[in-house]
Parts: sequence; C-alpha cells; structure tokens
Amino acid sequence: MNLKQLEAFARVAEAKSFSEAAKILYLTQPTVSAHVASLEKELGVCLLMRSTKEVSLTEEGEILYDYAMQMLELEQQIRERFGSRKKEGAVLRIAASTLPSQYLLPEIMVRFRERYPGVRLRVMETDSAGAVEQILSRRADIGFAGTVLEEKQCVYIPFYQDELVVIIPGEGLEGPESAAETAAWIRRMPVILREEGSGTRKEAQRLLRQMGIELSELNIVASIQNQETIKRSVRNGMGISILSRLAAEDEIRSGVLRAVPLGETGGKRNINLVFDRRSLHSTEAEKLIDLVKEMYPDNV
Repeated sequence: MNLKQLEAFARVAEAKSFSEAAKILYLTQPTVSAHVASLEKELGVCLLMRSTKEVSLTEEGEILYDYAMQMLELEQQIRERFGSRKKEGAVLRIAASTLPSQYLLPEIMVRFRERYPGVRLRVMETDSAGAVEQILSRRADIGFAGTVLEEKQCVYIPFYQDELVVIIPGEGLEGPESAAETAAWIRRMPVILREEGSGTRKEAQRLLRQMGIELSELNIVASIQNQETIKRSVRNGMGISILSRLAAEDEIRSGVLRAVPLGETGGKRNINLVFDRRSLHSTEAEKLIDLVKEMYPDNV
C-alpha cells in the first residue's frame, strides 16, 4: 500500500468517477484503475461499487476513505512544514453553499488568485449541510455556509450579513399593506421553498418562527434546489418564495420581481466561513481566511 494508491482511491470516491479522478490527478484512467485494484487486492476487500452511472463507496470503502484522508492530510502538512512541496502543486479545496458560491466566492477567488497565483482552487458547490459534511469528511479544507448547523466540531466565522426577503411577481399580485400584516398574508399564499439542507430554507424557517409561523401552517407548493428556477416560477405566478436579496437583486432592480421585507425586523442572516476545529488549517486555508477578513472588515 502506498500514498499514490490511497490518493487515487480518495479522488475516485470524491469525484464518483474514475475518468474524472484521472483528470484531477493528471493520470490516465487505466493507471487510476490499477492503483485502486491493487489496493483492493492487497486489503482483500471491495472498496468501490461500480455502475454505469457512477461509482460509490462500499461500507469498507467509507472506513478506508477516512483513514486515507488523514494520511494524505498528514503528508500535506509534512511537505508544508519542511518546504518540499512544489509551490504550483498547492491545492485549496472549498465547499460552498449556493448563495456564497454564486454571488460572493467569484470576487473572493479573483482576489485570492491575484495574490497567490501558485495555488489552484477546487470549488464544490452544494447546500449548507453538504458543505459542512464535506469539511467533516475532510473532502474540503474550508467552507462557506448560509446557516449554522449543530456540529460541535465546526467553527463558524460570520463575514457577510445577508437579507432574506419574500419575492413576488413584479405585477399582478398585491403584497401586504403593512409589516404587521405580513405573517397573515404569507399564510394565505402558495409558497415555494428551497430544498431540505439549504441554509436559506433553514434561516427562512427560523425567521418565520420569529413571526409566529411554522412551516406546517404554510401552503408549500414546491421545494426547489435551483434559485433561478424558483425566481422564474415566482415570475410566472406559481407562488411566492423566500430568497436572499443578493440572489434576486437583478430581477428586483429590473422590476420583474418585487421584494417584501420579512416582518417588522427584516430577515437578516449571516454568511459564514466554516472549518473543522479538530484539524490543522493548511497554509492556503489560513490565507483565504485572512483575505476574507480583509475584504469584509466590518462583519468579521
């Protein structure tokens, strides 16, 4: 068993594909397959379930993946400590929920690349729960999430204050006459929500509860992952939704959507940097944390 075999196995597990893992590692697919096959033969277990659509971990594979990531992380720390890693080989793995991935991370990455051109960035877009899971499983070095999940192993650093609003069509639907009537108005409307695991959905649920509304009281007509699909559905009259003002800003400015504040106090929530308190930060992760603090000094 060697580190090349473990790295090939880990990349296949993450990409759920031998061909994609080969691209990441700059190897041929037969080489990656051979590394994994040798590992399975040596350990005497099946690590990966192969199908025509994707590759998934077996129970033994899940166990080995955790060990493999610890060993690969330790190798990276040794190389950093003793300066033997080539500068151009540094990789920073980022897991980000939809909102920060689409609306905040692009500018952050541009600034990061200008300052640290030798570091390659690998971004995995998911929901907030998925971002935290990627960090805890050591598939990502650092994450961006739109809510705080009950994971004691994670540290959350708020850096950006977002506002959730109720979005409605630009024409054809009357909103509440006052903030005091918002709760009763929402209860009467068909509602489109983000999917389970979304930070936006969790924060919307928290803010609605502050207004005295439980999700069970709502007429939820759909749960949708894609924000663009939600905005189009609202424009077409399917229902109202609760989204980040940042995500709907272009449509609000053009008048195709309108924003209704969430109650008298508004819908403020934090966007957070997330990392695992149990593992040491890589040098690249520390650089990203410092850059984000520099870019958003009033919120950190």
